[in-house]
Amino acid sequence: MRGYTRASALGPIAEVVEGRGGSIERVFRNVDLPLALLDNPEMALPLQEQFRVLSAAGRETGDAFFGATLGREVKAAKLSDFGRWIGEAPTLAGSIDRANRCLNRYLQTATDLTLRMRGDRACWSIGFLDPGGEGRFQNELLGVSYLIDAVRFYAGPGWRPALVHATCAGREQAAALERIFGAPVRHGARVSAVEFDLSLLAAAGPQAGGVEGGGVPELPLARGGRPARWRRWRRSRCWRDSRASTGRRASWA
Repeated sequence: MRGYTRASALGPIAEVVEGRGGSIERVFRNVDLPLALLDNPEMALPLQEQFRVLSAAGRETGDAFFGATLGREVKAAKLSDFGRWIGEAPTLAGSIDRANRCLNRYLQTATDLTLRMRGDRACWSIGFLDPGGEGRFQNELLGVSYLIDAVRFYAGPGWRPALVHATCAGREQAAALERIFGAPVRHGARVSAVEFDLSLLAAAGPQAGGVEGGGVPELPLARGGRPARWRRWRRSRCWRDSRASTGRRASWA
């Protein structure tokens, strides 16, 4: 299953790459994508292309865990109108319910969000159905970072996860991620996830007040195949100008 996301899901990638001495222009040039995507956060982007951008950014900065490094700076509320909408739910439970029900319709397809309860813990996971390939691991780190930020929005700025599940291999990689996440990390997970105290599901957010289960934002991502906005972008002058420097077509054309 091939998925799509929005360019906003890359978060402040330019600032993070440049802040670590890299070149964001070189990152996008290496994956043959227009840097102008960052100026169009609502633009639909093939999920595999996001994987490749994150992988290239990791190589550019020499950061094997770039997805997690970028994840420390991301804010779920900046994931377009959808991100703001899930943060308007009265409680964390309501916010998670909105995200789980509507992510694939309004922000990113081929992605599975699941909430499970285990004793006094809740476990919220994110799995990618797109086979991806290069950069998939980086995207998994970025994805769980958005879940962590969504929980922290309700739990408070000082909150830390009880446990982070990561798909990394071995204790050494888990230890490196623990320093980034500031929380215990379990390696070898099938999907990335964050565990937290079950009582937090009742926590009220600073922007609480929306009606539970209320209207969702008008942000249709895909309507039969590739998103319409992506097709319009491919035909736009901005896209043609960005292709002119290389004279090449994108790999999915």
